Amino acid sequence: MSPRKLDKSLIRGLAIFQQMTEDDLDAVLATASVRQLPEGATAFEQGVTATEFFALLHGRLKVVQTTPDGQQVVVRHVGPGDIFGIARAMRRPDYPATATAVVESLALAWPSSQWEPFIARSPVLAMNALQTVGQRLQDAHTRIRELSTEEVERRIAHALLRLVRQAGRKTEEGILIDFPVTRQDIAEMTGTTLHTVSRVMTAWEGKGLVSSARKKVIVTDAHRLQVLAERPE
Repeated sequence: MSPRKLDKSLIRGLAIFQQMTEDDLDAVLATASVRQLPEGATAFEQGVTATEFFALLHGRLKVVQTTPDGQQVVVRHVGPGDIFGIARAMRRPDYPATATAVVESLALAWPSSQWEPFIARSPVLAMNALQTVGQRLQDAHTRIRELSTEEVERRIAHALLRLVRQAGRKTEEGILIDFPVTRQDIAEMTGTTLHTVSRVMTAWEGKGLVSSARKKVIVTDAHRLQVLAERPE
């Protein structure tokens, strides 16, 4: 699909493209290609040479890093409007993690060699990209602090609240995390085991804090979960 056939009003609605001029937007789209990612497909894999970077138009991806001892860690989730695969901005020759579509997704892709022209073309785009990288770094620091200082139950509560902020949708039952997420995913986000997450989630279900089924999590009492997340050790 040619990028010229994309509806620019939809593209402009994504945070990274907001406030760009028509000429700058046209220039950025001229070197882009459209990438369809069926559920389960990877945009890139850890350790592979970084040949492209991306902006997600629709869907949701999870970024997973495998440690040297084989442990999988969910680093973050990618939502519509996010840029990802920006190894070039980190001065890396390869991708540090694997990005996999958790639902059918659609992205724009650019050659990695276009990263410098990409941000040089538009100061607004450069600022948006810098804010994205800065927020990602801040999130990483927050997770490191949680892993280092917090008990498991608080880490799980914080992880669910982050997912609510990223993709929460109000329903009659509560706030649905609006993409498939499993207890194993939560374990990999919080540095714990599936058994521990299952034990904690089952206890919370009994207390009316959450409701879960296969790949589906609903936070039924966000206030009580927030109180639990912030309680002193």
